Amino acid sequence: MNVRNKQQQAWLMVAVGAIALTVTLSMSAQVQTETTTTSGPATTEVQVDRATVVLVDGNDLVVKTEDGRLKHFAHVPESAKATVDGQQLGIHDLKPGMTLERTITTTTTPETITTVSHVTGTVWEVNPPSSVILTLDDGKNQQFKIPDGQKFNIDGQMTDAWGLQKGMKVSATKIVEVPEEVVAQQRQISGTMPPPAPPEDLPILILVVPVEYAAAAAPPDPAPLAPATLPRTASQLPLIGILGIVTLLSGVGLRTLRLRAARARA
Repeated sequence: MNVRNKQQQAWLMVAVGAIALTVTLSMSAQVQTETTTTSGPATTEVQVDRATVVLVDGNDLVVKTEDGRLKHFAHVPESAKATVDGQQLGIHDLKPGMTLERTITTTTTPETITTVSHVTGTVWEVNPPSSVILTLDDGKNQQFKIPDGQKFNIDGQMTDAWGLQKGMKVSATKIVEVPEEVVAQQRQISGTMPPPAPPEDLPILILVVPVEYAAAAAPPDPAPLAPATLPRTASQLPLIGILGIVTLLSGVGLRTLRLRAARARA
């Protein structure tokens, strides 16, 4: 029983040692790798957003966009600046009524990253089609995973993993091309001061003239005239005297007429 346990322990130690050896060989890889990056023509997109400042409360900002929506920006950093009339203004310098303009310039550059891996060695052991152990030029063994469709150059002839045999001098080149897009954004915030406030509608000054001055300045319409009346005297004697004079003159006239008639008869 003890002998069997010792044999199991011995095999376990050998297996652990083989695993450690494989890991060590993999870590001491000596593969020549070259990576190049090729860039294509870049495209640029410019987006402009405009909004009007509605409220500034500490580091919170509320703006109204051109389509009438309200947007709340909480905890605006102190480093955020807006160029307003040539001045750099922070969050605490913004005032309601200011017009802010955010310009976002997005540049997209397509790139292709090409990685070329080249290895040369002697086949030590092959496990087609998944892996192969090669003895490199420095005398160390290294295990490689064989990608699908990988070809090996053996004395000028190309073969796959199934054509490999121990002792063959092989060289393999792996080319991997990875397309990707590099996106860069540049943001710029500018603004304008609010327009000047329109003049206030001042009340019209009305001159109020007191009643006494108004009467003096504009006399009222004249009242209708009363019918004229003679003044009353204190006595009727003058009237009686006038009647006596008229009677006397009448008598004198009648006497004169009678004398003339008598003379005319004689």
